[in-house]
Amino acid sequence: QVQLVESGGGLVQAGDSLTLSCAASGRTFSTSTMAWFRQAPGKEREFVGGTRWSDGRTSYADSVKGRFTISRDNAKNTMYLQMSSLKPEDTAVYYCAARSGVLVHTTSASYDYWGQGTQVTVSS
Repeated sequence: QVQLVESGGGLVQAGDSLTLSCAASGRTFSTSTMAWFRQAPGKEREFVGGTRWSDGRTSYADSVKGRFTISRDNAKNTMYLQMSSLKPEDTAVYYCAARSGVLVHTTSASYDYWGQGTQVTVSS
């Protein structure tokens, strides 16, 4: 099993920056890919971005490209989501996810492990 714990959410104003963390523990060697998803009230969970542990390659949703950056600390088994120029439409619960495959999938069903989520609220 793999445990994922997100942290760093909060209430910010439009244009502000915020960094989320996702700490992985357990059988982390069984996971090759990690990603961030988000879910706003009344909407489906959507892909934000993801990364591969092997080479650090990242991919992002068009809606966050250029504003959000994923990084990782292999020694700490931690992935980060640096968010800048935040908009009210970025308001959502942000989830960390992991899977054993080497491809960064954009569908939530492709991921085996999930964190509990952290709330990000952007006020206008």
